[in-house]
Amino acid sequence: MSWIIARRRHPAAGYAAIAGGLVVVGVLYSVVSGGGASASAPAQADTSIAMGRSLFVDSCSSCHGLFAQGTTAAPSLIGAGAAAVDFQMSTGRMPAKELGAENERKPSDFTQAEIYDIAAYIASLGGGPAIPDAAQVSTAGANTALGSELFSTNCAQCHGFAGAGGALTYGKDAPALTASTPTQIYEAMLTGPEAMPVFGDGTITPQEKRDIIAFIVDTRNEPNPGGLSLGRTGTVTEGLLAWLGGLGFLVLIAMWLTAKRRDPVQGEVQGEAEHRS
Repeated sequence: MSWIIARRRHPAAGYAAIAGGLVVVGVLYSVVSGGGASASAPAQADTSIAMGRSLFVDSCSSCHGLFAQGTTAAPSLIGAGAAAVDFQMSTGRMPAKELGAENERKPSDFTQAEIYDIAAYIASLGGGPAIPDAAQVSTAGANTALGSELFSTNCAQCHGFAGAGGALTYGKDAPALTASTPTQIYEAMLTGPEAMPVFGDGTITPQEKRDIIAFIVDTRNEPNPGGLSLGRTGTVTEGLLAWLGGLGFLVLIAMWLTAKRRDPVQGEVQGEAEHRS
């Protein structure tokens, strides 16, 4: 007991008592304020990654490799990011049914939860663009006029001025944007799928991306006061239709005017010759 009393009288004893008290208070606060709940988040992430790994091995590793390292049939996914996985799989482009110049959009074979799990696994391998949240793709308050200008400058050359799509070289095409969700459009700009270039936040800011998305969504709901939309592929198609229609009309008129008709005088002469014979 005398040893303890002696230590209490030491000059550093007060500081040690304060430090120990602070440690105890910190531990109690973390328990009371739900520190256990924050610890469950990494556990949930680990579970999602493990499930994604299992799904990847079953459905994707035959082309991309057992550890997503890539093969001669498909590229490496290390560093591709969760956004690229979500875009490719939510649009049904992956897993691909066969190798071709380009993978077309089709219904997905996976649930959204399964896609998120695979995306979490790929993101765990090397980071990459994350899946945008609801605020990033929201069109509330977006500037559709600026979105129209940005779309015309950066996107219309391939996708058409109204997002109806268009043909590219080597059997590829820029798909129509009529079925793309705001999230998929944002992800495509982030990751540059297929022949599309990457439009990072340094090239097109997140707000400008929202403006472009707002323009695309707004264009879908615009009426066609002139009648048939002709696929909304622009004045070239309209002019071509008018030219072909006018040319066809002129051809029909020319055929009608030059149709072979029987000359009445010639008919009488031929009739007399037949009668004499």
